[in-house]
Amino acid sequence: MSGFFEQRTADAAGRIGELAVPRSGVTVETPALMPVVNPHVQTIAPSRLEEEFGAEILITNGYILSQSEDLREAALSMGLHDLLDFSGAIMTDSGSFQLAEYGEIDVTTPEILDFQYEIGSDIGTPIDIPTPPDAGRDQAERELSTTQNRLERAREVETGEMLVNAPVQGSTYPDLREDAGRHARDTGLDVFPVGAAVPLLNAYRYDDVVEIVTAAKRGLGADKPVHLFGAGHPMMFALAVAAGCDLFDSAAYALYARDDRYLTVRGTEQLGELDYLPCECPICVAHTPDDLRDLGDDERERHLAEHNLYVSFGELRRIKQAIRRGNLLELVEARARGHPAMLDGYRALLDHADRLERSDPVSKDAFFHLSTESARRPEVRRHHDRLARLALEGHVLLTAGGENSSYDESWRIVPPFGPFPRHLSETYPLTAEVPERTGRESYEAAAEGVVQLVESNPDVEFTLAHREWPTSALERVPERVSVVPLESMDEYDAAGETDQ
Repeated sequence: MSGFFEQRTADAAGRIGELAVPRSGVTVETPALMPVVNPHVQTIAPSRLEEEFGAEILITNGYILSQSEDLREAALSMGLHDLLDFSGAIMTDSGSFQLAEYGEIDVTTPEILDFQYEIGSDIGTPIDIPTPPDAGRDQAERELSTTQNRLERAREVETGEMLVNAPVQGSTYPDLREDAGRHARDTGLDVFPVGAAVPLLNAYRYDDVVEIVTAAKRGLGADKPVHLFGAGHPMMFALAVAAGCDLFDSAAYALYARDDRYLTVRGTEQLGELDYLPCECPICVAHTPDDLRDLGDDERERHLAEHNLYVSFGELRRIKQAIRRGNLLELVEARARGHPAMLDGYRALLDHADRLERSDPVSKDAFFHLSTESARRPEVRRHHDRLARLALEGHVLLTAGGENSSYDESWRIVPPFGPFPRHLSETYPLTAEVPERTGRESYEAAAEGVVQLVESNPDVEFTLAHREWPTSALERVPERVSVVPLESMDEYDAAGETDQ
């Protein structure tokens, strides 16, 4: 049975959506974090995850349950929700991680799906092969073929109302990821995890994560719920959501706490190196670093895990608000300033501005030009595309100053957008807040806007009156455009003021 996923609000490729989970009768708001619950060792009880942290969905390992002498019969007799004391949605993994770690597991896809169904899982998972990054292409193709055969077998298993994952593999080969996404979509299964990302995430290869997600989504299409397997660090949630991911699973909150690691949206800190706790969560308000260091191992681990969860769920709420306000990319940009690898990831995301533009809203509250990367945002791309469709006549002035009646038309020109008619000055995104000290890349983007307008109007005469544009931008302006410094022209408007 296919699940129902509905998008409510979008920004870039990120969206707030609803994933209906029919077996438990709940609806999960996405983007959503699924805390990983070890069925043997629970750092924080699942009931607390639900009641105190707002978890609507969690993930546990169905393979471990199936192999456990202690828990297998309990899960079968009680059902997974009662066993874990959790009323929200529960996803179960199949043992693919153990397969990757140990080379083999003693179960087949039909067997593990049957078991997941019998214990009451809401979203089950077949056994895929998580091909590691940078594997040889022959290996990646061979293992992808095996995964796809198993997805075909999964279609034949009677799973009732249990939704079924269709993992998307293909290592670091974008074409294989795209083909895998297309095949997964055509299976008619329900949720689409992008697999084998953990080695990339652990190595801070966020640009490669963006590339495999983008490739997978090209194959899946825009309307499928996407789960980024193993993505549990809050520093990269905004980037992953902007790339189009809807679900995340976090074992990091507990694993990092076990090693005295303290999560922040800018990276990871060691508790032993902190003099202050830079957070407003209940744990950090009530304790100092010395307080936590003085606790016993189990209590310190629990407190750190709670902090890590507060930070993670807080970041997802911040992301949702950013999507609602239309400033998700500005949040991504802020996070990109926290770590060089995040900046690599953001730049990789902007390499796909044409895809982002398709889902990015035409109108939002504001556009904040925060860095050189702002010049590559989808709003700038959309504006340039529209310039190519505009027809002009006569002699047109493109100016950083005021209107000039000596020309047939006098358009404004503002980096990074380039030229636009004055009557659009109060229209998004041309209401952008732009810094006084604009970078070279923004002027170059404005010049690209000039190119679009000039090339679509071959019979029109243009003059560009600029204010201290760098040579690299002026070199991009078509030769047939007359270029003059603004200060050489008398361009004051009737109020004696000039536009920027």
